[in-house]
Amino acid sequence: MDRNTAIGMTLMGALLLVYFYFFSPTPQPQPAAPATTELSTTGAATDDSTTVANTTVVLDSAKVSALHGFGAFANGREEKVKVETQDLKIEFTSKGGVIQYLELKNYKTYFNKPLVLVEPRSNAMELNSQVKGEAINLYSLYYSPQVSKKSDTTLVSFTLRNEAGAYFTQEYSIPPAGFEIGYSIKNSGLAEQLSTEQLSLQWTNILRPLEKDLADSRNNTTINSYTLAGDFDYISERSMDTETETFADPLKWISIKQKFFLASIIAKESFSGGELQTSVNQSDTSVVKRANVKLFIPLKAVTENKADFTYYFGPNDYNQLEKVTPGFNENVYLGWAPIKYINKFAIRPLFNLLVDFNMNYGLVILVLVIILRLVLLPLSYTSNLSMAKMKVLKPELDEIKEKFPDDMAKAQQEQMKLYQQVGVNPLSGCIPVLLQLPILMAMFYLFPNSIELRQESLWWAEDLSSYDSILTLPFTIPFYGNHVSLFVLLMTAATLYNSWQNNQMTTVQGPMKSLGYIMPVVFIFVLNSFPAALSFYYFVSTMATIIQQIVIKRFVDEDKIKAVMEENRKKIAAGGGSKSKFMSKLESAMKASEEARKKAEEERKNKKK
Repeated sequence: MDRNTAIGMTLMGALLLVYFYFFSPTPQPQPAAPATTELSTTGAATDDSTTVANTTVVLDSAKVSALHGFGAFANGREEKVKVETQDLKIEFTSKGGVIQYLELKNYKTYFNKPLVLVEPRSNAMELNSQVKGEAINLYSLYYSPQVSKKSDTTLVSFTLRNEAGAYFTQEYSIPPAGFEIGYSIKNSGLAEQLSTEQLSLQWTNILRPLEKDLADSRNNTTINSYTLAGDFDYISERSMDTETETFADPLKWISIKQKFFLASIIAKESFSGGELQTSVNQSDTSVVKRANVKLFIPLKAVTENKADFTYYFGPNDYNQLEKVTPGFNENVYLGWAPIKYINKFAIRPLFNLLVDFNMNYGLVILVLVIILRLVLLPLSYTSNLSMAKMKVLKPELDEIKEKFPDDMAKAQQEQMKLYQQVGVNPLSGCIPVLLQLPILMAMFYLFPNSIELRQESLWWAEDLSSYDSILTLPFTIPFYGNHVSLFVLLMTAATLYNSWQNNQMTTVQGPMKSLGYIMPVVFIFVLNSFPAALSFYYFVSTMATIIQQIVIKRFVDEDKIKAVMEENRKKIAAGGGSKSKFMSKLESAMKASEEARKKAEEERKNKKK
């Protein structure tokens, strides 16, 4: 590693440190007796397909009369309707005509419990409007349920119908597989009695822990949104304060996003606006975050039977989301540009291809490393060749430093002359290293956001999507945590050895040479709470680098390099050869700098006279 490579690595390391410092997860305190947050409910889901539940408080005649055509449905009996598909267990209630319980059949929580995205204690929905100035929640009324089939799709409808034949219907269409549920509001003569220009759909969702690491779950939970104009937005995931965002422009969809799962609603046309809010009580370990959503549905869309929507309750899986609606795959964060596009068009397709072979995920990561190392082999060879050239020049570079110990500018000029004489580009070793940085960063976003790794084990790591731990400490170390990740320790050991191996060829001395030993130790603290798949990848990648360097070194003949450099020196001295564009620009810059320095020195001398 020559001087310029070391500078490049320093800048790269500094950028990574700054990023990890601000965005690494922070362990949260775990109280001995956590509070439990619940919504008021009429009862949890039962095992009966259709169950009569408690009747709500009977409204007085004045209230019923004030609600006009809707008043007749303010009292009634609650019935439950269950539908089960290949992927979902759903329970509807006739009180409101809403989804009361929804479970993902093929997933479990980290605690090996059913993975439930909708349940009475954690979800509440309202569809608010007014009738002649009197507030009404359409999801508090009692509907008549009906179940039918259309081909292989199950239709569940909930209807309010008066004696005159006017009706207001909510209809759900549930396909035999998948995570999308169609939802539409149909009307004939009843919704016209509503006196507001828009309905307010309010959704409160208290998000429960589904994963191993509560702090990481909180740092990856938010509300995402997508406007009709195609703009993706989100509430800050890592904020522990109450965050609110208001939209005056039409919205296409919103999603209440946890790390690996979504609860979303998508409009066929659009919502006319909305208000989104997240909040968290850090002392309550029974709750990840609280999400509050308010969306506005134009009344005109309801009266014209154009109020069509789709619910998506399912995995935050990039491959699955691409098929749902435009922009929906933005729920999986693949990094900022250009890292996002490297992941989207190169790394993730390759990862998906390897996953399709049904290999163990440790083997998937190993093969991924090998393929990427082969692709980057030309860059690695160029970097190692540059290091060998700098090693050959080291005696002459040391002589220049000894000749001009107190004049850094002059020493740099002489070094540039030497590089020009032998035909060496001093940045040829730095550029290949920097070009590999996007791959490194792409993995930083790929593994933590890949649901494929969730609950997949490798050796002692029971879940590759979370940190691995071989020891739980009785105390918490600042910036480190209360556990010991073995993959991170292995990665650090491999990186330290790689730094030692590079230092055998470097021309750098002093603090710069020690940087290669300091950075791996720093990353012990940075990566200790990151997913095991990420630290395992970095460990395997570093080991592959070490092996690759040993192999390349066998093909790099320092005697031949020295002979070529001497030949270049003779050609350039005789007026032959040609300068690279970089060297020509660098030489011009050095001359301009020297002239400016001399001019400034002359002006200073003239002032003294």
